Amino acid sequence: MAVGCPGTPPVRWPVVAVPVVDPSLNPVSETVEAQPPTRRPRRWPARSDVLAIGAYVLLGVLVCLNYWVDVNNRVSSHLPTDHSWFEWLFSHGAYSVLHLENPLFSMRQNAPDGVNMMANTSLLGVTLPLAPLTWLLGPQVVYALYLGGAMAATAGTSYWMLSRHLVRSRAAAFVGGAFLGFAPGIVHHANGQPNFVSNFLLPLIVVRVFRLTEPGRWRRNGLVLGLLVAYQIFINEEMLLLTALACLVVVIAYAIMRPRAAWQRAGTFGAGLGVGGGLALLLAAYPIWYQFNGPQSYRGLQGGVFHSWGEDLAAFVAFPRDTIAGDEAVEATIGLTEQNTWFGWPLMLLSVVALALLVRRSLIARILAVLTVVFSVASLGPEIRFNGELTGTAGPWSYIPADLPLVEMMMPTRLTLVTTAALGVLLALAWDAVAGNRRSPIPAPRAGEPAADAAPRAGKPVATVGHRPRWQRGIGYAAITLAVLPLLPTPLPAEPVDPPPAFITTGAWRAYVPDGRALVPVPIPSNVHGLSTLRWSALTQHEFPIPAGYFIGPNQDGAGVFGAPNRPTSTLIYRTMDAGELPDLTDEDRRQAVEDLRFWRASVVVLGAHPKEAVLRDLMTALLGEPQRVDDVWLWNVRDRA
Repeated sequence: MAVGCPGTPPVRWPVVAVPVVDPSLNPVSETVEAQPPTRRPRRWPARSDVLAIGAYVLLGVLVCLNYWVDVNNRVSSHLPTDHSWFEWLFSHGAYSVLHLENPLFSMRQNAPDGVNMMANTSLLGVTLPLAPLTWLLGPQVVYALYLGGAMAATAGTSYWMLSRHLVRSRAAAFVGGAFLGFAPGIVHHANGQPNFVSNFLLPLIVVRVFRLTEPGRWRRNGLVLGLLVAYQIFINEEMLLLTALACLVVVIAYAIMRPRAAWQRAGTFGAGLGVGGGLALLLAAYPIWYQFNGPQSYRGLQGGVFHSWGEDLAAFVAFPRDTIAGDEAVEATIGLTEQNTWFGWPLMLLSVVALALLVRRSLIARILAVLTVVFSVASLGPEIRFNGELTGTAGPWSYIPADLPLVEMMMPTRLTLVTTAALGVLLALAWDAVAGNRRSPIPAPRAGEPAADAAPRAGKPVATVGHRPRWQRGIGYAAITLAVLPLLPTPLPAEPVDPPPAFITTGAWRAYVPDGRALVPVPIPSNVHGLSTLRWSALTQHEFPIPAGYFIGPNQDGAGVFGAPNRPTSTLIYRTMDAGELPDLTDEDRRQAVEDLRFWRASVVVLGAHPKEAVLRDLMTALLGEPQRVDDVWLWNVRDRA
């Protein structure tokens, strides 16, 4: 997620072409000749590294604490349907591995048409490797474990990137890593969307992109980059796209600011990029083709539903809900957008001051300023919104056709996740500048190799830096701490959910559902209704197929819609639930119910405990006849009719 730029002359491993620490950030106390080190750099984590990772793990546990109170029977109270969808995805990975089935498609939801998993947020790069854990612990436990672990892992790889390639101070790297892993926008997405907290490969990708300029190593760097990019495609394509756009802006900005250096490195960079892009395309070509051309693929989202989701200007200074300074009341005003910024006014003030102080002396700070402005402005959508109200002022997306391929799938507000990354790096730079220590630039070269020279010309004396006065450092540390402390995350809100009926969990259903037939739960799962019945499939790890569900698939015109197009019977069920009373039924309704059961290849219709159980039982009885009471469910055996 974080970004860098090729700011120093590249030398042999391990010095990278990303700008390492810039002595101009700190006052010069003396000038000395660079001396080559006499031993190799440390290859094992230092104690500070272990402490940083441990702190990130504890933060991950804290964020998920409310789930662990009753991990098997709690879901996100903010996005319970998304939470259940991702539990279903973990079961999909486990089922695919166990049965050696194609993970790019599933017939266990939306029977009999199935779901194109590549055209959905399938998280295959995670669910497939974690299949053994899902078999052992179940999708609920693995979901909670992974959610906290993904945030900690993102913070950890960000810490590595910062501490090894951008700043000297481990404390600075810790602060920046913590923000990149647990920023307000990231924590908010943790409410049911673990794909948006799975950013642990992005810092590695960014570092590898800017190491492509290393002389003589473009081939190896390109191969590693290609592998990382290909794997990220199976975690979150949208975050990969945002990272690619950020890297593009960095390269353009660097070329404008340092045209001679950029030209000198362009050939090596282009060769490495060609190798990486070619390998990634080779590895991911078929899955990407399958995503856009395989069964149940679609073209865009009907009506461009996300195109208007621009960031609210007031959101930049608002405190996010899931932090110690947050307040749920603000969501009523500007809660229509995702909380991708919500930095709070102290951090915004600190960022402006830090950029003002650093931008003239630091190339990295100037590029961060460009990233912040470009992606913040681009996130505002087709019409500027302020404090929850549309202002009538055209935004940048008003000039982009709503049906432009790929762009129509994007949500403008999510562009600010690049802004989040830029601010995370800025926090690390600011802390490092305040620290003003005398450590040599990092990473250190190997024995016998020349030391990294951050001065404009090679061979010039390298300036080391002295300590700032204690009072200046105290003010700087306090300012940064006070800006980020209000954003300390709190446990995500969770709510209880009814467990599946014993009829499902004990396997009693097996006597009624032969191979090739579906179990029809009531209410039929969808993106609005049937949260509990979708979990029946997830928690049994897909042992039986179900109709409809929660996913994105094509409508009759091939445009993407949430869920399957409603059948007459599912529409009747949803209408009855909403009204709370039995509608007048006709013979046509009964005929259509049988027709729908045949379409779904239903074997049995099952109604468990539900707040609308009574009216739903009356409805299904009126359509299908009297049910059986089996264990703790009402059951209609329809094998002879479907």
